[in-house]
Amino acid sequence: MTTIISELVERWQIIANFGFQKNMPNMKKIFVSIILCVSLLKASADEGMWLPMLLGEQVYNDMVKKGLKLTKEQLYSINKSSLKDAILIFGGGCTGEIVSDQGLIFTNHHCGYSAIAGASTVDHNYLRDGFYALSKDQEIQSTLTVQFLDRIVDVTKEVEDGVKGLGWADRIKKLPDVYKAITDKVADKENGLAGRIYSMFKGNQYIMYVYKTYRDIRLVGAPPESVGKFGGDTDNWEWPRHTGDFSVFRVYGTKDGKPSEYNKENVPLKPKHFLPVSIKGFKDGDFAMIYGYPGGTNRYETSYGIKLKNEAENPSLVGLRDVRLKFMYEQMIKDPAVKLKLANSYAGIANYWKFFDGETKQLIKYHIYDQKQQYENAFSTWAKGKAEYENIMSDYAKNYAAWTPYSKMRQYINEGIVGSPLAGAASQLISLEDKLLKNNAAAADIKKATDAATASRKSFIEGEDLISDEKILAATCMMFYNDIDKSQHPIGFYESLRNAYGDLKEESTFKKWAHDVFANTMLLDNAKWAAFVAQPDAATLQADPAFSYAAAFVKNYTGKYASLYTAFVNKNNELGKSYMKGIMEMNPAAVKKMYPDANFSMRVSYGNVKSYNPRDAVHYDYVCTGKGILEKYVAGDYEFDLPTKQIDLFRKKDFGQYIDKGRNDLVVTFITTNDITGGNSGSPVIDGNGNLLGLAFDGNYEALSHKIAFDKDLNRTICVDVRYVLWCIDKLGGASNIINELKLVR
Repeated sequence: MTTIISELVERWQIIANFGFQKNMPNMKKIFVSIILCVSLLKASADEGMWLPMLLGEQVYNDMVKKGLKLTKEQLYSINKSSLKDAILIFGGGCTGEIVSDQGLIFTNHHCGYSAIAGASTVDHNYLRDGFYALSKDQEIQSTLTVQFLDRIVDVTKEVEDGVKGLGWADRIKKLPDVYKAITDKVADKENGLAGRIYSMFKGNQYIMYVYKTYRDIRLVGAPPESVGKFGGDTDNWEWPRHTGDFSVFRVYGTKDGKPSEYNKENVPLKPKHFLPVSIKGFKDGDFAMIYGYPGGTNRYETSYGIKLKNEAENPSLVGLRDVRLKFMYEQMIKDPAVKLKLANSYAGIANYWKFFDGETKQLIKYHIYDQKQQYENAFSTWAKGKAEYENIMSDYAKNYAAWTPYSKMRQYINEGIVGSPLAGAASQLISLEDKLLKNNAAAADIKKATDAATASRKSFIEGEDLISDEKILAATCMMFYNDIDKSQHPIGFYESLRNAYGDLKEESTFKKWAHDVFANTMLLDNAKWAAFVAQPDAATLQADPAFSYAAAFVKNYTGKYASLYTAFVNKNNELGKSYMKGIMEMNPAAVKKMYPDANFSMRVSYGNVKSYNPRDAVHYDYVCTGKGILEKYVAGDYEFDLPTKQIDLFRKKDFGQYIDKGRNDLVVTFITTNDITGGNSGSPVIDGNGNLLGLAFDGNYEALSHKIAFDKDLNRTICVDVRYVLWCIDKLGGASNIINELKLVR
């Protein structure tokens, strides 16, 4: 009751602050608007990706009420070891955690996927068969890096002083120099230290994170792909889930603990902190905390942005990726070598193909557009007479009206035209063409550009599947013709294609054209390429059918529309900064429970292990078990096959110390109410005492609107249980050496 009274007092205080108490006839209407504003902006239930170094008392106290047993300093400390020291940025876009005093890293299988695939060959296919190093000298070198957070510094004043008095366009131009001047002060190459500045609350606050980067990261273990991706695209973003999404790496440094390139003399890193691993289990309702690096949310998005996303951007992306995946899949299931070659690319395309399809469906289903409009109406009411804010929503409307006609075309360039690997590779040669056309270009500059092009071509060839790509090229070119306004087509391209190949309404026309492109491009002909780089000239490059195709579309976009998109983004950012400032002024009491959008800076979220009811008469338990794996298993199936050894062990219930005694089974995955997003892949799920329970790896389909709007009832984070991880390493992989270096909590 005290909490309810306090909230009502806070809300009435907001009204008093605005001076509305004098306008009694409108009080009821205004009161409703204010309550709407507070309820929309105040984090509810387990919503929130909080900065662990800046936890307010209210947020920390909420964590304690839910079951946290640690102090603030145990969560984040500069002077002492704390949980933050065990959490790292893994590769370019995931999270990992240190789980031993010898620098052992746990992360997701899909985060380590490229390294596992890169270490694999047809004869030693670690992606297919799995891999575990039984000693440190068997660990495999990778090109990965990891970054530890050293400290954070609020640099808002320095940034704002650096751009003081500048208009928005000049501010944007100056910001990189201002950032550099600030981060240069903390740069320490010898110790791997570098600063990175993050904009918080849409440019209303700036925080510098100082990271220490380690560059010698070695593959220690990974389950077979059938385990690590069990369920494939069918189960992606779905619960129930039975995926063993984990991989194991180790970070190495010099003998004195400094970062270093790969060197046989390097030793495992002695971390400041590592996570004990709990095999005690948990029950429905237990506290769960997730640390990590969520990549991006836009919780303060406007109704205009949601409308554009629902009607143009997401449907275009989904439709184009659907075509690309279809043709890749056709070849991957036919040939293991092609599957290995395309595996990493396919996984990346497929993951967000399903996400954006689900996001649109959830945004529409839960009327998020309508909710945003209601809030914006309340904001506009409050903003009347305030010069800084009263035109924000009308300016948003004008900005979206100016860009919307071209949004779909931009998606068709990015996801369609250069979605063909050949066209994508050809488009990269535009910079070489620029140098070849330049008067009096230095021979050294041209040589440098052709060498870079040759290296890029080599990388493209290594990953190219001709059959699927030719189909992609034909299909996406035809889709652009049919779906994009003719006024936005590159001048003359489709007319020339019609003259040479026939009716553009016919699929066969585009297939014939694509066949000729593949047959004649020098990008796929070693002799032609060698002759070109020996005597490079613009005319030869421009005559190449793959280059002329890609260049026609890319140049059409960059020449006519790229500046419009830049202006649209810049104006949106300018409006967003003011809008966010206005939101915080309008709701001062709610600011204590507001958090900045995710931007790949360290965050902590908290919640509970929790079952849920996704729809009428359906209940989802909070765990999945080995029983469910046996029910899904289909021998030889592309998505639901598993190693014979695993099936035998499951049928014998040979689960060892990892068994859940209450269920007499092995818990494979579980769900929590935590608020996460992309970038949290591999994040540790931690209990109230700081022990590792599992690894976060996915969200549930019913709440895929989470980048824009958190659903307090249906949002769930899908996690692989660490007991299943350890069982796979120990019982399935035979790598008890890895288990022996962990600190197990029983």
